[in-house]
Amino acid sequence: MGVVWPGRPYPLGASPQADGTAFAVASDIADAIELCLFDDSGAETRLALTEQDHGVWHGFVPGVGAGQRYGYRVAGPYDPANGLRCNANKLLLDPYAKAIAGDITWGSEVLAYLPGQPDSFSTADSAGMMPRCLVVDDGFDWAGDAPPSIAYSDTILYEAHVKGLTRLHPDVPAALRGTYEGLVHPAVLDHLTRLGITAVELLPVHQHVDDGYLRSKGLENYWGYNTLGFFAPHAAYSAEVAAGRNGGQVHEFKRMVKGLHAAGLEVILDVVFNHTAEGNHLGPTLSLRGFDNRAYYRLVSDNPRFYYDTTGTGNSLNADDTTCLRLIMDSLRYWVTEMHVDGFRFDLAATLAREHGQFDRVASFFDLVAQDPVVSQVKLIAEPWDVGQPDSYDVGRFPALWSEWNGRYRDTVRDFWRGEDGTLPDLATRLTGSADLYGPSRRRPNASINLVTCHDGFTLRDLVSYEQKSNVANGESNNDGTNDNRSWNCGEEGPTSDPSILELRARQSRAMLATLILSLGVPMLLGGDEIGRTQQGNNNAYCQDNEISWFDWSKVDEDLLAFTSRLIAIRRRHPSLRRRRFASGALRDDIRWFTPAGSSMTDSDWTAGWTRSVTAFHDGVRDPDPDPRGRPILDDDLLLMVNGWWELLPFTIPDVGSPRRWFRELDTFTVLEADAAAGVAVGPVVTLGPRSLVLLRAPRT
Repeated sequence: MGVVWPGRPYPLGASPQADGTAFAVASDIADAIELCLFDDSGAETRLALTEQDHGVWHGFVPGVGAGQRYGYRVAGPYDPANGLRCNANKLLLDPYAKAIAGDITWGSEVLAYLPGQPDSFSTADSAGMMPRCLVVDDGFDWAGDAPPSIAYSDTILYEAHVKGLTRLHPDVPAALRGTYEGLVHPAVLDHLTRLGITAVELLPVHQHVDDGYLRSKGLENYWGYNTLGFFAPHAAYSAEVAAGRNGGQVHEFKRMVKGLHAAGLEVILDVVFNHTAEGNHLGPTLSLRGFDNRAYYRLVSDNPRFYYDTTGTGNSLNADDTTCLRLIMDSLRYWVTEMHVDGFRFDLAATLAREHGQFDRVASFFDLVAQDPVVSQVKLIAEPWDVGQPDSYDVGRFPALWSEWNGRYRDTVRDFWRGEDGTLPDLATRLTGSADLYGPSRRRPNASINLVTCHDGFTLRDLVSYEQKSNVANGESNNDGTNDNRSWNCGEEGPTSDPSILELRARQSRAMLATLILSLGVPMLLGGDEIGRTQQGNNNAYCQDNEISWFDWSKVDEDLLAFTSRLIAIRRRHPSLRRRRFASGALRDDIRWFTPAGSSMTDSDWTAGWTRSVTAFHDGVRDPDPDPRGRPILDDDLLLMVNGWWELLPFTIPDVGSPRRWFRELDTFTVLEADAAAGVAVGPVVTLGPRSLVLLRAPRT
């Protein structure tokens, strides 16, 4: 194990072969790099990588195989004032490590400088405080795996956390709760498939760390937006690792993906390529900082001691640099080709497009994605904002291939159903796919990921129960989390036993869910909303790895679950609700708008600030979307009636063609009435309950 052969500069990372393992790592500024191998007792053997081609240091070590623990030490320039931070006393994790074992022990040893002296040079060895990279055998039997390849127009996303979804599930064996394996337990798959969703969007599963600040308060980074390894599945979610089989997280993750695919579900990963766990200029040296700080991070141009931070975490990855871009693209390809995932949701995606500081729709990152034969073929979803100024909110500005979390949709739906004046015109735009945002750039409704709630903010149950956040448990004196919740507690803050308030909260929940599922675009449901999950008013539960965040399967709202499942089934039955193109307006009236009196909406009707009710007619015959063979897709005609008033309101069925019978498909006013009334013919006037939505259909004969 003391011999190093030259090896090759590609692929980067650790690649086991029959007679040893090839190692390759990138650094344009290093003077020397040592590969550090650790035995079971923790003893370290350092081997110099003497071969270097185009900034990649490489070597082949005979006799080393899967399971070997390793890291790196990089000797090179150390000049913090100029953004140079190499320090060979710090053990570094391989940026391409496919598995990581152990955790960080926080202490001054992981700092490249002496505490309180940011320009000093620390000679303390950090190896005893650091986790280890693992050499991993990628071999896995993918036979029979068939990615569902679901069209965007048919997609229904379900945002969930690997641990939180199953941690308290009584039917999942205790050893599998909170793990990748637990996510594909039959009881969990049965819930997801009966619900009717098509894709699970998982909060970060890349290896991440709990920073020292949280640990000092007895908290953990539950959400996982603190990445340390862009190729490694997070070990703490692995039943294999918990059983002592380090490295088993890789195959366990693959089994999870294969199991979800077998159930007809796609796997979307929430990825964090905007920052890392190394923090600001006073942060620890764990990986990228020690290899090549200026290549991997954006630095303040006239003062490179500091980081240009558009993420609020202390640093931002440098997507202007080819080394950093290669890391990002290699990671994305790995998760598609080796782990078989079906797409990505990019956290704070605007940061990746900030060439020279400003958001750029033709940034290098977008160009690379568009021409990549692997990455360009999967689902790509942007969180289209960050904390950069002045253009931090970039909804509608991403290029072709990209869909976006539609924050405008979320705000409009919340405002309308809590009774804000003047929101009806915007609601109509959101219901029909947000053409104002995506039409000008020739994108389609599937560019809009419609959401009312997500991990960041109130759950649906809390959205109708709290007007003020309750984040004291986070240890920030309730100062963290947004104050702009656009929520309504329906008359009393927090838990209540008042039956009238509980009924109103349930009705509001059904109305918002129905709006979400019946809108054009791609709906995303926050996992747990379908069962009434609460976070007790915490709208920033990123550090709550406990009952605040976990699904409580002992308190399932069965009525809400049944209602949500039926809603999704309705969407899947009606192609008109899944149009791939925007309504064509005056040329072909695919969607037409009427007042509750049954007359066509006029400009004055739309601009009256007090207007809160409307009927939308979906013409099933004039649906412009053909199937893949060019045949027209026909549907029943649909009438979507929306009553945002707090009183009963009669709606006259408009004259939309030859006389026909209209049947009630959905009524959100009460669960029992909706179930009993489904499929019942209605007369010329339909009375909608307060704050409710009704869907009617007229079959084609």
